[in-house]
Amino acid sequence: MNTTTSTTSGGGSPGEPSRMVAAQRPPMPLDVVTFGEAMMMLVADRPGPLEAAESFVKRTAGAETNVAIGLARLGLNVGWVSRLGGDSMARYLLNTLQGEGIDCSHVVCDASQRTGFQLKGRVEGGGDPPIEYHRKGSAASLFQPGDIDVPWLTSARHLHATGVFAALSPNCHETALRSLALMRAAGRSISFDPNLRPTLWATPEKMRSAINHLAAQADWVLPGIEEGRFLTGHDSAEAVAGFYREHGARLVIVKLGPQGAYYSGEVDCQEVSGHVPGFPVAQVVDTVGAGDGFAVGVISALLAGRSVADAVRRGAWIGARAVQVLGDTEGLPQQAELEAAGL
Repeated sequence: MNTTTSTTSGGGSPGEPSRMVAAQRPPMPLDVVTFGEAMMMLVADRPGPLEAAESFVKRTAGAETNVAIGLARLGLNVGWVSRLGGDSMARYLLNTLQGEGIDCSHVVCDASQRTGFQLKGRVEGGGDPPIEYHRKGSAASLFQPGDIDVPWLTSARHLHATGVFAALSPNCHETALRSLALMRAAGRSISFDPNLRPTLWATPEKMRSAINHLAAQADWVLPGIEEGRFLTGHDSAEAVAGFYREHGARLVIVKLGPQGAYYSGEVDCQEVSGHVPGFPVAQVVDTVGAGDGFAVGVISALLAGRSVADAVRRGAWIGARAVQVLGDTEGLPQQAELEAAGL
């Protein structure tokens, strides 16, 4: 891996101090780019309230970085864009992501800002763990539309976006919109996962409006069924998919949890739709990251020219792996594991 570090100034707000930019040159053209906040995650050593934990295990967290790691493990050349502080958490995140083979050449490390982090609890028997975020005013929330390197972004053939990055701040929302517009204008494909974070939006109505507007710019939209019901006002997976197709999506895949997923779209001028069942899970340990794993499966398969049904099946398989491990990325497979599973 060819990695260097350089100092630069400018590219941000007036008066911004010099910044350390982690430069990493990918050996091949980019397949996928994603924007988003990475956080250091501290996972509790035992089930129960966070305040009862006596030790924590360090991990990475972030919807977009989860997807970036998963795609990189499957052999895709992935670029991730963000801002970090100049602290040890930033160095940990960069070392981990670069170690996965991700191009972090456009990540800005600003010593005047701080990196976000989170504390994550454990739940006996699995389920949704308690999570405590420390991200308000983080370096990532200061990302500006003008920070986008347009030639670098549009050199990639695909953009994966989520509703999390857009929710961090008004300027991140504008950055998300601009990145989607640039990729659409360049004729690149775009996937979008709503990934709702209600606490980051001023009101539920603003969240609904903003997320649906972003989804309307994407080719592939990947809502969960509960997200879809909130965002569209429709109850069934078929109706949720119909809503987003009417608003411009070429393909909609509605995640149904243990029941698998429903898909509806147009591929090669032909209508396709169907249901893919979920994969059996021996024990649910932690549901966080399952949707990101699903996105990894879908994106990697579609970019490889696989059928929609095959892509959804791969997504369901990776999502099932994700809920059986404690961290967000331990369940993301290597290419050899995917091939061994016949997916």
